[in-house]
Amino acid sequence: MVHKIETPIVGYKVKKDEPEVVKAVEEKPTAEIVQMHESVERPEMLLGSTYKVKTPLSEHALYVTINDIVLNPGTEHELRRPFEIFINSKNMDHFQWVVALTRVVSAVFRKGGDCTFLAEELKAVFDPKGGYFKRGGRFMPSLVAEIGEAIESHLKMIGLLKDDTLDEHQKKLIAEKRQQFEDAQAKTSDDSSEFPDGAQLCNKCMVKASILMDGCMTCLNCGDSKCG
Repeated sequence: MVHKIETPIVGYKVKKDEPEVVKAVEEKPTAEIVQMHESVERPEMLLGSTYKVKTPLSEHALYVTINDIVLNPGTEHELRRPFEIFINSKNMDHFQWVVALTRVVSAVFRKGGDCTFLAEELKAVFDPKGGYFKRGGRFMPSLVAEIGEAIESHLKMIGLLKDDTLDEHQKKLIAEKRQQFEDAQAKTSDDSSEFPDGAQLCNKCMVKASILMDGCMTCLNCGDSKCG
């Protein structure tokens, strides 16, 4: 159909068959993921675990309490991280360095990031007077090292460190090695230790459980072997 234009053209637009529909895009609010840092406010209640440390160096035990904070609770980003540590004992001989240690370790916890190095650093502290053997033949180089072991146990419990327990295959292999050694020696082991007489100190797990088997030293506790 033809239309006659009788007035001046002052503007124009292209006609579409269907009206343009503008769809609003709904923006979904994203939850802020909270990571551990110095400014995280301490809640009124914290989850905690207490570890008893009993050494032959003192008649009084040491109690190590580590409190954890739960970040992003109820979400897929929920994290449990250590927040503070307390060490208590009736023995006041070590009061000053114990207070200093708890403050430094707590500050590292609150700093955020990887704090798992604390366990290894503390376990590597040696007492100049010599260490001691715990029940089962495990050697502990110092009281500080035992506190480090308590921290390591806690970090494994909350999932920050991988639990390095032996699998079924390793346990079976160690049991076979032990049986072979006991049969070859044909003597009874000491009642004070679960490992054979004459076992040497393992440099990896620090337990007197390393024996000479098949021409190389093999640990009956952790499975470490010089033969690979």
